[in-house]
Amino acid sequence: MSLDRARARREIGATVRLALPMIAAQLSAIGTNVVDAVLAGHQGAHTQASVVTGANIWVLAIVTGIGTMMAVPPTVAQLDGAGRRGEVGAVFHQALYIAWALGLLLAVAVWHASPLMDVFGVVESMRADVRAFLHAICFAAPALTTYFALRGLSEGLSMPRPSMYFSFGGLLMLAPLGYVLMYGKLGIPPMGARGSGIATAIVLWLETIGFGIYVFRHRNYRDLNLRQRMAPPDRRQIAQLLHIGVPMAVTLLMEAGLFVAVALLIGRLGETVTAGHHVALNVASVAFMIPLGLSMAITVRVGNAAGRGDAVGVRYAGMSGIVLVLVTQCVSSGIMLLLPGPIARLYTGDPAVIAMASQLLVLAGLFQFSDGIQVASNGALRGLKDTRVPMVITLFAYWGVGMPIGWWLAFPHQMGARGMWMGLIAGLSMAAVLLFARFWRSSARARWRDDPDNVAPVSFHT
Repeated sequence: MSLDRARARREIGATVRLALPMIAAQLSAIGTNVVDAVLAGHQGAHTQASVVTGANIWVLAIVTGIGTMMAVPPTVAQLDGAGRRGEVGAVFHQALYIAWALGLLLAVAVWHASPLMDVFGVVESMRADVRAFLHAICFAAPALTTYFALRGLSEGLSMPRPSMYFSFGGLLMLAPLGYVLMYGKLGIPPMGARGSGIATAIVLWLETIGFGIYVFRHRNYRDLNLRQRMAPPDRRQIAQLLHIGVPMAVTLLMEAGLFVAVALLIGRLGETVTAGHHVALNVASVAFMIPLGLSMAITVRVGNAAGRGDAVGVRYAGMSGIVLVLVTQCVSSGIMLLLPGPIARLYTGDPAVIAMASQLLVLAGLFQFSDGIQVASNGALRGLKDTRVPMVITLFAYWGVGMPIGWWLAFPHQMGARGMWMGLIAGLSMAAVLLFARFWRSSARARWRDDPDNVAPVSFHT
C-alpha cells in the first residue's frame, strides 16, 4: 500500500479531534484517585492507607467493568460506519442488560472482598476501615458499568465530548463532597475512609444519571431508536457483545494483576523502596492516560472504517493512531529521562525515596514507547472486534515474560525494584511487538463483505 500523504494527514487530524476529549476524560477519571488520596492523606496516614488499599481492591472491579463494556464502542462504530445507525438502539439496550447484571455481580463481589485483604497483606488495624470503604463504594458498581456503556455508545458514534464533560464534572463534585463526608462538616459526623467510599459512589451515580438523561434527550442521538421500548434480553446479541468484551476484561485484569503483583513483591523490600515505586508508578499512570485516550479514538476510527468495508481505511486509521502515540511517548519519555529528580521531589521530601523514585522513573521513561505501541495496537485490534488472540498475547507477554524476568532479576540477581521494572519493560516490549504484528497482518490481509449480522472482517488469516 503506497502512502497517500493527504489521506494520512486527514486521518491524523480526525484522530486528534476525537482523542483530545477522550484523553481529558481519562485524566479526569484518574484525578479522582488523586483527590481521594490527598483528602485522606490530610486526615492522617491511617485513613490514607485504608483508602489506598480499598481503592486497589476496587480497581479490580473497575477494570472488569471497563473491559467488558469495551465491546460497545467498536460495535457502535462499525454500525455507524455501515450506515446502520437505526440498529444502534437495539444493540445498546442489550449492552445495558449486560451492564446491569455485571454491576450487581461486581457489587456483591466487592462487598465480600475481605479475603483479598490477606492477599494484599493488610494489617489488622486497617481492616475495619478498608472494609467500610468497600462496603460504601460497592453500591457504585452498577453505576460504573452503566456509565461505561453510555460512554461507549457516545464515543462509538465519534461524539467523545459528553464523556469529557461528565468525567470532569464528577471530579469537581468529588472534592467538596469527599471533604464534607470524610472530615464531618455541615452537621455530618466525620466518616473517614467510609466517607470517601460514599462520596465516590454518590458522584458515580450522579455522573451516570446525568449522562443517561443527556443521551436519551439530546437531538444527536434521536435517530438511534434509543427511546423505543426495550426488547427482552437477546441471547445471541448479548453473546456477541460478551465475545468481544470478556477477553478485554480478562486482558485488563491480567495487566492490573501484574502491577498489583509487582507492588506486593516490591513491598517486601522495605518502606523506602515501596514509596519510591508508588511515586514512579503514579507518574507513569498519569502519562499512560494520553496513549490510552488515543487508543480509544483508534478503536472508533478503525471500527468506522471496518463498518464501511474499507480495508485501506483500517490500515490508515490504525497506523496514523500508532504514529500519534509514538509522538506523545517521545514527550513523556523525554520528561521522565531528563527530569526524574524534580518529578520525584513533587511527591516527597525524603532524599532516600527521591533517589529510588528517580531510578525507577528512568526505567519508566524507557518503557513509554513499548507501552504506547501495545495499547495503540490493542485499540486498533478492538476496532476490528479482534480481542481473543490479543488476550492470549498479553497473558503470555505479561505473565510468561514480564513477571518471570522481573522476579529473576529482582530476587535471585538481587536487583530489587529495578529488576521488577526491567521485567515490566520486557513484558510490555513483547506485547508491543506481537500486538503490532497482529494488527499489521490483520489489516493487510482482511477481506470484507456485507453481513447483516456482523460488520467485522470475514477473516484475519491468523
